[in-house]
Amino acid sequence: MDIIQITNNIQEAIVVVDEDSRIILFNKAAEKLINVPIEEAIDRPIPEIIPNSRLPIVIETGQEELNQRQSFSNKKVISNRFPLYNENNKIIGACEIFNDNTQLKEMSRQITSLQEARYLLEAILDSTQDAISVVDEKGLGVYINPAYTRMTGLTEKDVIGKPATVDIAEGESIHMKVLKTQKPVKNAFLKVGPKGRHVVVDIAPVFIRGKLRGSVGVIHDITDMQNLTRELEQAKQIIRNLEAKYTFDDIIGDHPSLLQSIERAKKVSNTPVSVLLRGESGTGKEIFAHAIHNASNRKNNQFIRVNCASLQESLLNSELFGYVEGAFTGAVKGGKKGLFEEANGGTIFLDEVGEISPNTQAKILRVLQEKEIIPVGGNKPINIDVRVIAATNIDLEKAVEEKTFRKDLYYRLNVYPIHISELKERKSDIPLLCHHLIRKFNQEYGRNVYDISQEAIEALMNHNWPGNVRELENVIGRAMINMKTGEKNIEFRHLPILVTNKKDEINNSSPVLPKGNLSLKDYLEEMEKDYIKALLDKNKNNKTKTAEELNISIRNLYYKLEKYQL
Repeated sequence: MDIIQITNNIQEAIVVVDEDSRIILFNKAAEKLINVPIEEAIDRPIPEIIPNSRLPIVIETGQEELNQRQSFSNKKVISNRFPLYNENNKIIGACEIFNDNTQLKEMSRQITSLQEARYLLEAILDSTQDAISVVDEKGLGVYINPAYTRMTGLTEKDVIGKPATVDIAEGESIHMKVLKTQKPVKNAFLKVGPKGRHVVVDIAPVFIRGKLRGSVGVIHDITDMQNLTRELEQAKQIIRNLEAKYTFDDIIGDHPSLLQSIERAKKVSNTPVSVLLRGESGTGKEIFAHAIHNASNRKNNQFIRVNCASLQESLLNSELFGYVEGAFTGAVKGGKKGLFEEANGGTIFLDEVGEISPNTQAKILRVLQEKEIIPVGGNKPINIDVRVIAATNIDLEKAVEEKTFRKDLYYRLNVYPIHISELKERKSDIPLLCHHLIRKFNQEYGRNVYDISQEAIEALMNHNWPGNVRELENVIGRAMINMKTGEKNIEFRHLPILVTNKKDEINNSSPVLPKGNLSLKDYLEEMEKDYIKALLDKNKNNKTKTAEELNISIRNLYYKLEKYQL
């Protein structure tokens, strides 16, 4: 079945124009709505067929126009317009989809079986970016489309056969409300998926021969992706001031050692006691710090994280304790509050606390003992009430013996130590972590991956994981990037680090971790660059063969060669 047949079976009117605003696709629903025969519309300038069309403006601006009202004779419809791009990100046309306001009611009357509903919904997927979900009369999921997975991060395994409430992060299930009232609901605002994505939903009941058989919903994403990207970039700063975003529910795993750590953390959460989180890099100490704060009576106040190893002593002192006007050259007029003062009433998380200098250690000891700070250049103490959570991956006891860490501060911080085990000690958690990461990267990368094969799981279980959960996150992220379009399961061949090793030698394999603190995006780009370079060398700079092995177009390869300056 070609694209013309598909679009002609869709009940939504669809019009597509090229970059010169000439009509190149005009389906039967459009013919009926606009009252112009298909053969008369094709290759005509869009203004001649739809005088008030804004598709030329969409081509010019490159901006989507969603949920816009438009009238044809006495009929009012909702129009969604969006630009079309080629593989070089150049606009080559635009598409407009007209939705009758009564679409969902009409769909409910015309569907004769849930199988027919599935067929119709799958056809609509080729012409809509909106997520669709269907539940049966009991409120159990029976169908979701790929756009739903990209939006929520939830796969068929997470939703099909599960209650309609499974994807709700905040708000009530509109599916259940529709099933109860047997009436459609429009423009309901919810938060869905693990990330709590903001959406608006339209849901209508489905009747077959007068009997309620379920409901169908269309979910519109209203999250501002540009703002989200900006917030993520800001979160990468060495020192960041933010509300704690993780809870104990975000700690994935059911190994006894991890559950014991979680139980200890829950017990201490609602006390003012200082906590020392101990464990290797990448085990999740920061998530524990967030969760402890969010479970405490300080959760409505500031949570401030400080990477103690990233700053020089002079800068760390001024950031932690603030300074008075004139304290040093370049000091801001009027002085500046320190992070301890900003966190007053809340929690401060001192990450890599074992790396701070003895001078700064003494000042932190004063905070813990006297509940006060003295700004740099000042002499008047400021009373504060701050809960301190510290984390380290070094042997503090050895540091005390070598006199690089104060004994008195060690005892103040080590009031309630919590050890977080390495991933190699709790490998039974790897399958759970993998499925969690698949959902996460489905959202971040816009992918539609469902599962991971048993062979790949066994390979991951046999690996030693010197980089702990952070390393596993890198491996799954890179595996999903390595997958071809249409592949749904992560296979052993997709694993970028382990695939080059014999399965019986995986225990001896360990990835070469990047130098410096690279983000996952930068790390993956570095690996992509190295892989392309290696293939070019192997193929003696034959770009056509290299593009074929990469399963990308030759034009896309040239784009990447220019991007990475290869």
